[in-house]
Amino acid sequence: MLLAAVAVVGLRVLADRYERTITHEQLLDPSARTGRTDLDGPLNYLLVGSDRRPGDTAPEQRTDTILIVHIPAGLREGYLVSVPRDLLVSIPAAAGWPGGEDKINTAYEYGGGGQSGAQLLSTTLTRLTGIRFDGAALVDFAGLRSVIDLLDGVEMCVRTEVRSIHTNRVFQPGCQRMDGAAALDYVRQRYDLPGGDYDRQTHQQQLLGAMLERAGETRVRTNPVQMHQLIQAVGESLTVDTNGVPVEDLLLALRGLSTDGLRGVQVPSYPQTIDQVSYVLLDNGGEGLFEAVRGTRMPQWAGAHPRWVTRL
Repeated sequence: MLLAAVAVVGLRVLADRYERTITHEQLLDPSARTGRTDLDGPLNYLLVGSDRRPGDTAPEQRTDTILIVHIPAGLREGYLVSVPRDLLVSIPAAAGWPGGEDKINTAYEYGGGGQSGAQLLSTTLTRLTGIRFDGAALVDFAGLRSVIDLLDGVEMCVRTEVRSIHTNRVFQPGCQRMDGAAALDYVRQRYDLPGGDYDRQTHQQQLLGAMLERAGETRVRTNPVQMHQLIQAVGESLTVDTNGVPVEDLLLALRGLSTDGLRGVQVPSYPQTIDQVSYVLLDNGGEGLFEAVRGTRMPQWAGAHPRWVTRL
């Protein structure tokens, strides 16, 4: 009982540090938000990765990453659903944008980036999928470099040779430890890959899984100095909307979620050139994926559609 009490106190201190370090904003539009989050599940979160670079304050920012994180009841497994950045959707009107069809990653830009951009993106996604979210997070992927370095790198398994168009670095096949610069360089690549942007989505999913795995190691959890530095680094690159749920409660609820229980999911879709512009279109409305995420049948959907599911 004493050990349990100490653990709870430690978690409260840790959660308090998170609360004071991480920026809290209303990232979800009211139309895209669940009325009340039930931590018994299932849960749906929106994760948006900004392509903002250090020192960049311009509003013309698009999103490198759009993920719907679905956690079924029981909170022991999770599905990282990557929404293609070039998916053709109807984007509602916003200040300076009359509304109309465009690539989904432009919704964040048309909304002005930041909080307002995330809200327009959330509205766009809800209208497309019918999914309402229990929270959201805006991640500055450039800021994750220091987080990965504080974790002493992450283990990434390269399946096919990848050459960076940014640094000319060549990533050879095989599992290897990557520092922050290398990992972010790797997951940004999509050209000359067999699956193009679909492969890039998988690499981003793998990175998030690798970071969770690394952060969960005993050495990190029991090193108070490294943990403090890690919390500060995460706070500098993360803005959250927890839908009113205290971070402490969310950490407690998700404590049983591990990398072994994560699956990467790609939205059933296909590339299409329209008026000399490359888009991605839903395949048969997404083949029931969004209905599965809205309900309780995501494990069954994943089992029936192995083509679109990857073990991280």
